[in-house]
Amino acid sequence: MSYVLGHNQYGKAEVHAVRVYRDGGREAEHEIVDYNVSVAHQGDFEDAHVTGDQAKVLTTDATKNTVNAFMKEHGDEAREPEGLALALARHFVDTVPQITSCRVNVEAFPWERAHGTPHGFVRNKDYVRTVTVTKTPDAEYVVSGLKDLTVLKTTDSEFHGFYEDKYTTLKPTKDRIMATDVKAQWLHNGTDVDWGKSFSTVLDAVTSSFANAYSYALQQTIWDMGTAVLDAADSVSEIRFSCPNNHHFVIDLSPFGLENEFEVHHADDRPYGLIEATIQRDESSSNSKAFDPGQAW
Repeated sequence: MSYVLGHNQYGKAEVHAVRVYRDGGREAEHEIVDYNVSVAHQGDFEDAHVTGDQAKVLTTDATKNTVNAFMKEHGDEAREPEGLALALARHFVDTVPQITSCRVNVEAFPWERAHGTPHGFVRNKDYVRTVTVTKTPDAEYVVSGLKDLTVLKTTDSEFHGFYEDKYTTLKPTKDRIMATDVKAQWLHNGTDVDWGKSFSTVLDAVTSSFANAYSYALQQTIWDMGTAVLDAADSVSEIRFSCPNNHHFVIDLSPFGLENEFEVHHADDRPYGLIEATIQRDESSSNSKAFDPGQAW
């Protein structure tokens, strides 16, 4: 029997690199970027699998070294994760002939200056900023994103009028807590973007829409957040959300002679509803090649 090698890729995962910007010397205010970088190469690597010939394989160790070196050599671009990811993807595709496609994923961990000091920082664990850059000889795609953004509203959320069958036990409600952990990725329509400003704009649109818009379901809330992002950020052509419904159930306190007027809840971590949706400007604005199929969407 004859066999055929299907999809394959390789690279270096989770290169954790921190860059300190000491502009102005030791006494000046420092800046810090903290990245977890993963690189995946595709190309002419069949021999490595089929015959064991590694002649065309750029080692994963060299890939790691490139990430670390680019944190220094491309310091200006590396101030934003999109800039570093673009520089890396362009380097691998443009300089290594056998690499025909490169995808660079970056997790950016935000740090904030501590109490106004020039050198002290506190890790902001409100969210993780993400980037996926995909580069081929003919195209470049930049997908910015975030994950682990936990949001909650104590009212202005309903859920009723849903389809019922013989297994339905959930009671409809016109007042409930809504909470979720937002994971979002948005595709840019180009690379000439102020990445930091764009990210702040999208983050503000997501959080303000969640907090202020009345919700009849998490599905509707995702739609509202997505359309708010497209209204606010011209460079974004589509945004994808994956949001668990972090259920809060009102606890029955009647056995203790107590009334519970939507005050005391049990926060249940699993199982949970998982709502996912893509909001795009039009049917032609979507491009699945830009998104990493390895991520849980």
